[in-house]
Amino acid sequence: MPNIKSAEKRVEVTSRQNLRNRMIKSELKTALKKADAAIAAGNKEAVNDAYSAIDHACSKGVLHKNTAARKKAQFAKKAQ
Repeated sequence: MPNIKSAEKRVEVTSRQNLRNRMIKSELKTALKKADAAIAAGNKEAVNDAYSAIDHACSKGVLHKNTAARKKAQFAKKAQ
């Protein structure tokens, strides 16, 4: 446990951010798996949900913008 007050605060803030990031990552993975399954079944409209999840993760800083663009391009390719 840190002795300095600012270090104690950083521990708390970091744990909150870590929880938020893990939740967003988990939601993203779930959405991508569902979209993959839907594309395999022939439902191409599921790509929009995947795009939305990718954009959300990107806007929260969980994904880099180039990673998000790459993932969206991969889904567009799969959907064709």
